[in-house]
Formats: sequence, structure tokens, C-alpha cells
Amino acid sequence: MAYYTKEQIMKARQMDLLTYLQYYEPSELVRLPGNQYCTRQHDSLKISNGKWYWWSRGLGGRSALDYLVRVKGIPFADAVSTLLGESKAGMPDFSSKTEDLSSRKILLPDENTDADIIVRYLTGRGIDREIIEACIRNRLLYESKHYHSCIFVGYDELGIARYACYRSTGKERITGEASGSDKRYSFRLDCPGSRLHVFEGAIDLLSYATILKTGTRDWFHEPMLSLGGVYASGRDPSHMKLPLALAHSLKTRSEIREVVLHLDNDRAGKLAAEGIKAQLKDSYTVRDEAPPEGKDYNEYLLSQMAIPR
Repeated sequence: MAYYTKEQIMKARQMDLLTYLQYYEPSELVRLPGNQYCTRQHDSLKISNGKWYWWSRGLGGRSALDYLVRVKGIPFADAVSTLLGESKAGMPDFSSKTEDLSSRKILLPDENTDADIIVRYLTGRGIDREIIEACIRNRLLYESKHYHSCIFVGYDELGIARYACYRSTGKERITGEASGSDKRYSFRLDCPGSRLHVFEGAIDLLSYATILKTGTRDWFHEPMLSLGGVYASGRDPSHMKLPLALAHSLKTRSEIREVVLHLDNDRAGKLAAEGIKAQLKDSYTVRDEAPPEGKDYNEYLLSQMAIPR
């Protein structure tokens, strides 16, 4: 379990819930008359004057930390890590819940009239323009209207959008998921192939595709899947549940025989890789191919292209 000093915990407590939702989950925020707010998921959870109160449950607090622990049920250390910017947004994707995910309704951010800002941002991250334009053309990527963020979209078997995550294009690295997202349908590039490449995030996936294109120009020849973040836990990796996106892909694609893990070079990525290998070792060939350099595949791509981070 991660240990945090009193100073770090105090820093995490400084963020109020309204600020947290504005930055991390803007689609979850609903404005009410009288300068009050509620959340789309819990309309009885009211936010006003720096405080929040969940009337249907009789719970309240001041900080975003209180909300993450008391409403979302996130372990205290993980909530602190999130607010200090040390973990991926999107929260745990190793899940043992039996929730009926098919009943979720996704709330996609409004689309901008063009995608100029996200194209400029992603090419600045080293990602190949042709790959970006292919994703835009196939409705896998678009620019949000109000914040001009990158919106990465995942679809179900009927072609219905069921998942979306966002990445800010400003100086601050702000990421999150659209309210109602179903992680089983996380962002991916679907194509024939028995080898599935797995990444933590959409930008890492596109970075790897760029590396392939630079080397052989054949970047769309094997399926690639983003998990929408991974969750670091102190549990025995062999007892972890598979990430929902990966479990669903393996269930629906019987042709997959090999899983190649391209997770981050950090504690969360390494623990996740260990857990996935432990779960799949008897049924699949699993290879661990973390980035040769840098924290993730985008950092590796930037270093290869000599682009400042």
C-alpha cells in the first residue's frame, strides 16, 4: 500500500469537488439554479459554496477526496494518488462487479466543427498525421466543442458508441472518461489478426502504430486495444481480475492466440502486466513488451523523433 505524508494528504484535500468535476469529469457535472450543481449519476448529490451533500444517502463533505472515498468507494490511498496526479484517470479497471453495463447510457461531449486543435496537439506528440486522420474519418476520434479536447471513442458490436475518454490539449495533462462509458468497449483499432496488442491509453496505442508505420508502413495489420488506464493494487497479481476491455476482447474474438502487453514502465503498469500474465498464462501466449525507453510508448516515440517532452 502506498504511504503518503501529512503534507501530501493536505495537498490532496485542497481540491474541492466542483473543481475536480470540472477538470476530470466535466460531462458528469450538471448546473442547477442558484449557483448549485449536481452530478448526472446522482441527482440528489448537491454541490454549493465549496461543499457537497448526498441527500439520498445522508453523506457530505468538502473536498474531492471525500467524494472519491465516500461516494465512489475508492480506497483512500488510491484517491490521494489520483488527486496528486500520480495515477491514470478513469479509476480501477480491474473489476469484480456484476453491474449490468448494457444499461448504461453514454453522454458524449459535443463535437467541434473541425479537428484542427487536436490534430496539431497529436502531431506535436509525434503521432503520424495519416493515422490521426484515419481515426477521425472512422469516427474513433474527434475534437470536443467546448474544451477542444481529444475524444477517443469505442463502439460495441452493433457500431453504437459505448465508450469515450478525453485528453486535454492544453499544458496540463487532464484525462478522464465520458459519463456512462462502458469499459468493455474501450478505444481500439479492430482488424484481423491472432495477436492482440494491449496498451494503457489511446495515445500510447497511436504512438505504437506510428512506430510501426515508420518502420514498415504496415501499421494496421493486427488488433490494438487500449485498457483506459490500469489500477495499481497491493494485492497478489494472480488474484487480480482481468481488465474489462481485455476480458471482453478475448471473449468475443476467438481467433486471438497471443497477447502482447505494452504497458507503462511504472509500478501500476508492471503490476498490471504481472496480473494479466498470471490470468492468461494457461490459455494464451503472453509477451511483455514495455517501452524500451521512457515511461510509456509516447515518451519512447518522442525520444525516437527527438521531440522535447
